[in-house]
Amino acid sequence: MLLEYFQMIDRVEAVDMTAKTLRARSVVPAQSPVFEGHFPGYPLVPGVLLIETMAQASGFLVLAVTDFAAMPFLMTVDGAKMRSFVEPEAVLDIEVVLEHDGSGFAVTKAKISSAGKRIADAQLKLRTVPFDQLPLGPIVRKRAEEVGLTAALAGQLSPDLRPESSPESPKE
Repeated sequence: MLLEYFQMIDRVEAVDMTAKTLRARSVVPAQSPVFEGHFPGYPLVPGVLLIETMAQASGFLVLAVTDFAAMPFLMTVDGAKMRSFVEPEAVLDIEVVLEHDGSGFAVTKAKISSAGKRIADAQLKLRTVPFDQLPLGPIVRKRAEEVGLTAALAGQLSPDLRPESSPESPKE
């Protein structure tokens, strides 16, 4: 997690395309300029960055379900609750469920926990803009690869559709 660069997701752990869910993990850094002001001598992750974490995980799920057809942008946050403080070095488990996708919008429910303790949850609405209208496609695909989204999606393919099982692929 790089708070000052808004890279909130370290790793996508799993995607279930049937259930339309995503699980991700992030580790809060021990040091960050964010903590210099929030709060001096008592560093805590700002709630708005926890919302951003849920929004980014939601965005990765929308990208997966739509096969990278459109860029999801956070539009509304409903019923957000911050349930506990998050300190440096906390391991965050993020879970997202896609509740609606269509008409240029997606709705998710997201939650964050740490060591089994509820940290935050919210319902998020995202606007989806086709990538042919934006110059962000390559950047988003690169980030999705960096956090393991594409690898998690590859794990969703049935064994006979995975590239390594094709007749042309060498077997080990």
